[in-house]
Amino acid sequence: MDSQQMMILAVLGLTVAGFLWGRFRHDAVALAALVACVLTGLVPVETAFAGFGHPAVVTVACVLILSRALQHTGAVDALARRVLPSQAGQVPAVAALMGLGAGLSAFMNNVGAMALLMPLAVQLAGRLKLPPGQVLMPLAFGTILGGMVTLVGTPPNLIVAGFRPESTFRMFDFTWVGLPVAAIGIAFVALIGWRLVPARRPSGEAPFETGAYLTELRIPEDSKAVGLTLRGFEDALDGLDIMVLALVRGTTRQNNPHRGRKIKAGDLLIVEAEAKALTESAAQHGIALDGLSAFEEEEDDDEIVLREFALLPGSALIGRSARQLQPRSRWGVSLLAISREGQRPRGRLGSLMLKSGDLLLLRGTPALLAEFARDMNCVPLDTAPVSVPDKGKAIAAAGIMTVAILASAVGLVPAAVAFAAGVLATMLTRTLPLREVYTALDGPVIVLLAALIPVAGAMQATGAADLLAGGLVDGLAQGNTVAALVVVLVVTMVLSDVMNNAATAAVMAPIALGIAAQLGAQADGFLMAVAIGASCAFLTPIGHQNNTLILGPGGFRFGDYWRLGLALEVVIVAVSVPMILWVWGV
Repeated sequence: MDSQQMMILAVLGLTVAGFLWGRFRHDAVALAALVACVLTGLVPVETAFAGFGHPAVVTVACVLILSRALQHTGAVDALARRVLPSQAGQVPAVAALMGLGAGLSAFMNNVGAMALLMPLAVQLAGRLKLPPGQVLMPLAFGTILGGMVTLVGTPPNLIVAGFRPESTFRMFDFTWVGLPVAAIGIAFVALIGWRLVPARRPSGEAPFETGAYLTELRIPEDSKAVGLTLRGFEDALDGLDIMVLALVRGTTRQNNPHRGRKIKAGDLLIVEAEAKALTESAAQHGIALDGLSAFEEEEDDDEIVLREFALLPGSALIGRSARQLQPRSRWGVSLLAISREGQRPRGRLGSLMLKSGDLLLLRGTPALLAEFARDMNCVPLDTAPVSVPDKGKAIAAAGIMTVAILASAVGLVPAAVAFAAGVLATMLTRTLPLREVYTALDGPVIVLLAALIPVAGAMQATGAADLLAGGLVDGLAQGNTVAALVVVLVVTMVLSDVMNNAATAAVMAPIALGIAAQLGAQADGFLMAVAIGASCAFLTPIGHQNNTLILGPGGFRFGDYWRLGLALEVVIVAVSVPMILWVWGV
């Protein structure tokens, strides 16, 4: 092992450790790895930022924009209404929902597909009288499975395509393996696997589990709660499942206060409760939510509603507090409570830093809430707003995406050019407002991809990838080609469960090429194993953004994913290995 190999392996080890630690964003870790490679001479200065012009990065950016146009025009909503059965039983309904999610994710951003279908999943759970998680987790897994089917289904596919030695994979080259894997995976989950999802039912009569909200109740002078003990206050709300966690009086906060302590006007009670309990307690005792009396509504009192929203990955709210956001002054809505991972968050409501997957209980008019959700990238859980402001633009958006896909599929132009032309057509036809073209880009994903591509190239150039490949071949596969294919697939799966899937593909693709070279095997099959494995992030809520998104709405805990996820990954290995051997050979 020479000095350059030692340096790149050290950088790689620290990068993987940074991804696993989770303290810093993935794009920051990837950028740090790139800078380290440039400073140590592993990546030439003149090619350090070539990743930003890489076809995979350009294609991902363009697909994100075209996906946003499909969402904005309502084209996907219209498709969902026509495809999903309204009266079917559980198995066909869940299978149809997963199939639609997978179909959309094959051609558009899978987080966007998940966000569009989440409200429908919650409504379906209510109709079938199921815990929401038993529909949300299958939907999340279905949208992840759909990414395997096409070149543009997920960023890892595009990264893997960039490592193909002779030419690139075309649009539907992934379909030969990805489609059977997705179809059998969906069938398994819809028929059997959903039973492995923990049935976390709400304690009240709400149709879906949202977990415990943390909120603050201000006690005004005329409140019926004044003079009651904390025990008496809770007893008076018997059946509403409200728990007082702390009492703030003046500048003093008392955690777990004695239940015999009397409530005074001006006190602030930090409580854990469900959404329904919050509104009923406010009505019964004249308590102020978010500093606004429950009875001091705006003039259009009948238009004020409470609505629950899930915070999507990439939202501008992430990493900010309610006090910093000032939602009432900026949007005219009130943030009443927050729920995280089905548990109460720690700290004061106003200073709590928001995270992806948090549930927000907001209050305001439907129009203002819709504007807030659109600006801040949130998805409502209790309604599925369907809006087609311009049928012509919806058809145009769908047509543009279709033409871009076909142009790439038949080899008329490379995928990056086809989808860039689609973005140009989107801008010219205004199917997406020009102000939203660049906001549709997922900056962290773009930076992560662009930063890791040169790092992966350095792994190949220094021979470090071949070195790691030799260790895997000799240590685990014992020189057997089929065993080596399984090792690549399983190792990629394991990394994808704890790392970003695009980062996993960038790390594993050069290693897979090294393994194929050492065994004298075809590289395509090993690259396909990386593509499939990178999409198999089913064991944890952090492996994929869609898993994170359902954490709060499903009332899930960190360890709730592996039971269905592990069974599904076993099915995928059993299906994908024979298909790779048959289609691509090794």
